[in-house]
Parts: sequence; structure tokens; C-alpha cells
Amino acid sequence: MQEMHKIFGEKKSFKERAKHIKKIKQFLLENIDEAIEVIYTSNGKTRFDAIGTEVLPCIMSIDYYTSSEARKILESRSIGPGHIMFANKRNFIEYLPVGVVGIISPWNYPFSIPFGEVIMGLVAGNAIILKVAKECVIIGEFIERCIAAAGLPEGLFYHLVARGSAAAKLMFDNGIDKLFFTGSVNVGKILMKQAADTLTPLSLELGGKDPMIVLEDANIERATNCACWAGYQNAGQSCGGIERVYVAASIYDEFVDLLAKKTKALRHGVDNDENDFNVDIGSITTQSQYNLIEEHVNEAVEEGAEIIAQSQSVGNIDGGLFYPATLLVNVSHDMRVIREETFGPVVPVMKFDTIEEAIELANDSDFALTCSVWTENTKLGKKIAREVQSGAACVNDHLYTHGMANTPWGGPKLSGLGRTHGELGLKEMCEAKLINTEILPSSFVPRNLWWYPFNKKGFEVMKNAAKFIGSDSYAKKLTAALAITPYSYNKMVSKWDLQNRSNNGHGFRNLLFFSTFLILLSSGITYFLIKYFN
Repeated sequence: MQEMHKIFGEKKSFKERAKHIKKIKQFLLENIDEAIEVIYTSNGKTRFDAIGTEVLPCIMSIDYYTSSEARKILESRSIGPGHIMFANKRNFIEYLPVGVVGIISPWNYPFSIPFGEVIMGLVAGNAIILKVAKECVIIGEFIERCIAAAGLPEGLFYHLVARGSAAAKLMFDNGIDKLFFTGSVNVGKILMKQAADTLTPLSLELGGKDPMIVLEDANIERATNCACWAGYQNAGQSCGGIERVYVAASIYDEFVDLLAKKTKALRHGVDNDENDFNVDIGSITTQSQYNLIEEHVNEAVEEGAEIIAQSQSVGNIDGGLFYPATLLVNVSHDMRVIREETFGPVVPVMKFDTIEEAIELANDSDFALTCSVWTENTKLGKKIAREVQSGAACVNDHLYTHGMANTPWGGPKLSGLGRTHGELGLKEMCEAKLINTEILPSSFVPRNLWWYPFNKKGFEVMKNAAKFIGSDSYAKKLTAALAITPYSYNKMVSKWDLQNRSNNGHGFRNLLFFSTFLILLSSGITYFLIKYFN
């Protein structure tokens, strides 16, 4: 597999790799009904969720990762010398494929999460080993078919079917170059310990407890609409979904009343032809997750919280894991439903008196994946968004940025390490490599100023160099530069005199060399002074 990645990543251009990837979009379009079917039958979400939050974002991601914007992200770029002392240097940063990338994906977005990471990895020139959640192996098989449609070199993509712990061990034991994991905090910590043995780098997305802050000037109609969607969508099984709502006290009653009416208007149940798409919320995917949601809500109610609204069931839901959309009030910050990731269709709402209090409550969490601020004052919204600890922050929207392939996804604290998607995600799939060159030919400059041999005069010149670099006085900088220049030139353009340590060189070898040196020096000084005085 290492050899296959070299063939694909190093010998094929971005344009050639993108040509393969674009074929996947055509396959998806031709098989869109099958894609929806395998997603909603294996995961339990609605068909609307399957197309809207899984298939459609994947199609858009192909457009982005094969675009000129993505190509420019992965192109070599030059950076300046950084200082006049390195005026003869040129720097280039190359973004090279990591190698073999392992991806372990979850069951809540069983298609879009792994698909986007697979496409990122392939576009960047890597080989991929994918392990999907055990509940969704059929989706992993469908992704196999998607990748096969690209006509990639054989062996570049491998779908591994194994238990999560066994799959990770296999990947580490066989020398993957990086692992991308989306899942629980506990498993993320285990993977970090396993990766430590080989110092295998990780990108971890481990969940969220995302706050929604609603200011008194917010549009309550839009805010409650989004609280419903981002709180209950996918049966609440979204890492970046709304799990805490903080509402300004002056509009709290109006907000809660409208949100309660909308919660009661929602329908949960089996999304099938019999129900004619009249289902808003599907099922919880696993029994253990259903039990945790029930536990959080029951504990909250026992501790004083109140359920004021729930969605209505549609059709026969006997034997299914259908938890109703649930609106909670009278909650406190010491309740598990506020502090821990519930990962279900449960929206607890609290009031606040000041913006400072809202920010403090929002930041009082071990997670920091996303957040949202609701106000008609965009400037104020952006200010608050900067102060709330999160990897992504929206003003007057929530959750949807995961579907924007060009924006980064991930967050600090227990939400994980690294980023996926967009420029940052593409660069996570690469090793950044510096290539440093000289402007003047080596025959012009056989030595650097700081190379051997050392002597007292050279030591004094280095002290003057420090004064030139560090002084805030233009006059002192000029004096130091004049003291540095003759010795520096003599040493750098002359051969090493092995017979005489104190000999600084053989003088100015020719006027052309010295003129070139002065041009470089004056250009560097001009650049530095412009930057300094600006």
C-alpha cells in the first residue's frame, strides 16, 4: 500500500487525481436512491436526513476537493527570508502525502463522515484504509463501490471489516502513517495511548455539548426553527447539534412557548412509504445510546427539570428505538443533561441576565466543538462568537457547516485534536516540508557568516549582528550594519584559509561580486525598514 500511495500521490498530478475523483460524483448521481436506502435502513434516520445531511454534502465535497481552490491549497508556496540576515535564502513549503491514512468512522453519519475524509485523503495523494462502524458495514461496502467507480490504482483503497479495537491495532501494527477517528472521548483516549508506541499522529473528533445563545434582539421565529432542527435532527445524534440553549431573560417565555409548539408539531417514527414522508425524526441507532438518553432525561426530571413538550409518534413504532423530541426547562448546570453529551433529541433551555453570564455558561463545559449566537447585530454576534470556546461558531445558524466542505471541522477541549474539511483538513492529510535554496550561486558564496573557522573579529561581528537585529534605534542599526558588512563580505565570498585562522578572506575578489552583495544588502535593508516603520 505504501508503494501504491507513492504511485498515486507523487507521480500523478492533482489534475490527474481529481479526474479519478470526479467519476465518483457521477456514480453517486446514478445511484442516489440506493445511497439513500442503505443510509436510512442501516442507521434509522429519515430519508430526508439521508439525502440532506449525507448524500448532498458528499456530492458538494467532490466539487470542492477537485476544484482550483483545493489545488492551490496543496501547491508549493514560497515564503520570504524572514530577516535581512537571510537575504540570500529562498524558502518553499511543499505539501506531500502523509502516506497510508487510517479512518475509523462512527454510526451517526455513517456515509458523509468517512466519505469526506476518504476523498480528502485521496485528493492529497494518500492510500486509505477505512473501517466503518459495525452497525453500518453495508455503508462501507457502498463506499467501496463509490471508490471503485473512480478507476483508482488497485490497492489504493481498502475497506477493513473488524471490531473497532481490533481494527485500530491492525492499523497501528501495520504502520499506518496517520489515523483519523470520529467517536467517543473514551475510545479517543485509548487510541492516543496506542498511537504513542509508534508516535503515529492522530486527528480526533470526539463530540460536543454545543451551546446556543439567544440574545434579546434575536429573530425568535428563525431561532426556534433552528433550535428544532439542530437540536432534534438525526434524532439528536449529531456531534455539532444543539445540546444547550441559553435565552435572554426578557424573551425567555416567548421563546420557550414557541419552541414548545414547534416541538409538539414534530413527528417521530418509521420513515417508509406507508407514512408518505410525514416523519421528521427517525430512530436512535443503538440500544445503548437510547438508554443513555433516557437516563439523562429521567435524572433531570428527578432533580427538578420539567418536560414541557414532546414530538408525536406516527404509525407503528413498537419494538423500535424511537425517542421523542423533548424540550426541557427548569434545568441547572450541575445536571448531566447539561454537562454530558446526551446525543439524543433533547433540548434543555436556561435563561440568562447578561451577555457575560451567557458566555460563562457556554464555556462551562468540557467540550468545545461548535456554538451559535443569535442576534440581529452581526458585529456583536461575531464578538460573542470569538469569546465562546469552540472550533466553529455561527451567527444565526447552527450545525450546517459540517456540510460545507471548504470550512474546517473540529474543536478543542474534549472535542478532540486536529481538523477535518477545507484547507486545514487537506493539510492534515499532508506532511509539510520546507525546501530552502540560495539565490546566489555557491561559487559566489562558499561560506555562511556563522560557519567555521571562528575568531575574535568574527565574534565581534556577531555581536554587532545582534545589535542590528535587536536595536530599536535606526541610527544604531545603521552603525551595526556598517560594522558587519566588510567582514561578512570577506568571509562569505572567500575560500577557507586553512593556514591562517585569523585571515578573514582574500579581499574583494571582483567588483561584480561586491556589487551583487551590496544590492542584496540594500534591498534587504529597504524591505526591513519599510516593514519596521509601518
